[in-house]
Amino acid sequence: RSSDLMKIDAMHGVMGPYVRRILCDELGAPANSAVNCVPLEDFGGQRPDPNLTYATSLLEAMKGGEYGFGAAFDADGDRYMILGQNGFFVNPSDSLAILAANLSCIPYFRSVGVRGFGRSMCTSTALDKVAKSMKIPVYETPTGWRFIANLMDSGRCSVCGEESFGAGSDHLREKDGLWAVLVWLSIIAARQQSIEEIVKDH
Repeated sequence: RSSDLMKIDAMHGVMGPYVRRILCDELGAPANSAVNCVPLEDFGGQRPDPNLTYATSLLEAMKGGEYGFGAAFDADGDRYMILGQNGFFVNPSDSLAILAANLSCIPYFRSVGVRGFGRSMCTSTALDKVAKSMKIPVYETPTGWRFIANLMDSGRCSVCGEESFGAGSDHLREKDGLWAVLVWLSIIAARQQSIEEIVKDH
C-alpha cells in the first residue's frame, strides 16, 4: 500500500548516515526511502531547512500520493518536518502536541512516565491543552533551547519543543529530529492511521 511507503530527506546534512542505518538497515525501510543522505559541505547547493519553502523536492514527492509518510531534517538533524500523503503538512506546534498526546505508544514513557512538558513562548498553546487533559504540568520558556534544557536538568520536563520544528525528550537533553520522526512512526504503527487521520482526530 502507498500508505506504508515513506520518503525521508536528510537534505545532505549530518543525519543522512543515521537515517540510512536506523530506518533502512535496522528497521527495514527500502533503500530508496532515504534521499540526500550523503553529508555535503554545501548541502548540495540547497538550504537545509525542513519547511515547505526549502524542502520542495520532498513536498512534490509527497503530493504525488505514492508515499504515506514524509520527513526532512535540517543540517545538524535537530529539527524536522512531517508530511503526510498528498503533501499533508503538520505544523510544528501541532506535531509537538500530537507527540505528547500519544506518548503511551512509546515503551520508554510507559516505563518511566511523563513528568512534564515544555515549549517556547512562540509555540502555540496546543501542547497546553494536551497537558491539561493528561493532568501533567507544562512550562513556557523564552525562545532558546537553553531554557528548555534547564527544565530537563531540573527533572521537571520529559518532552519539549519549539515553533521551528525542534523537539526532544529527556533521553538526550537536546533537540533530536530523528527521535521525533521515530515517535511519529511508532504512533502511526500503534494507531494504524494515516498522518492526516491522526491530526484530524487530535
